[in-house]
Amino acid sequence: MVGLPCTGKTTAARRIESEHRALRLTKDEWVKALYGQENPPSAQDVIEGRLIQVGLRALELGNNVVIDYGLWSRDERSALRQAAADLGARVEMHYFELTPTEQRVRLDRRQAEAPHTTWPMSDAELAEWADAIDIPTPGELDGSEPVDDAPVGFATWDEWRHHRWPPSVS
Repeated sequence: MVGLPCTGKTTAARRIESEHRALRLTKDEWVKALYGQENPPSAQDVIEGRLIQVGLRALELGNNVVIDYGLWSRDERSALRQAAADLGARVEMHYFELTPTEQRVRLDRRQAEAPHTTWPMSDAELAEWADAIDIPTPGELDGSEPVDDAPVGFATWDEWRHHRWPPSVS
């Protein structure tokens, strides 16, 4: 799942989970369970990394997996595409996009109806995040585009993945 907050990722992930008997790994559910109303930046990468480890193990065991969080950077997506390919798994990438107005409407609705599932987000944060996301290319989305080489300074995507998603909170 690729997209900004409140664009429909979790709704789609739940549908895929049901239709394909997939293990759905949703970071926000874990952060909420562990930290309540806090959303510590230091925990984000560690939780994402742990969920990726669980997901890769599930793939090894022959299960379907849905990674249900933003994956805003192309490098993140490339690392996961390569990890899945290394396990012989097929990747299906979904990108979700909304206008800023509709995104705000959905966020406000979620805050009103299910505040335990999210955190407050300002319009400035939403705009900043919209500027930060690397929108997937059509080739990334349909799988026709090869995975990029690992970034400079990293011999493999596996090495980059372990750097990007550290094993513990420092």
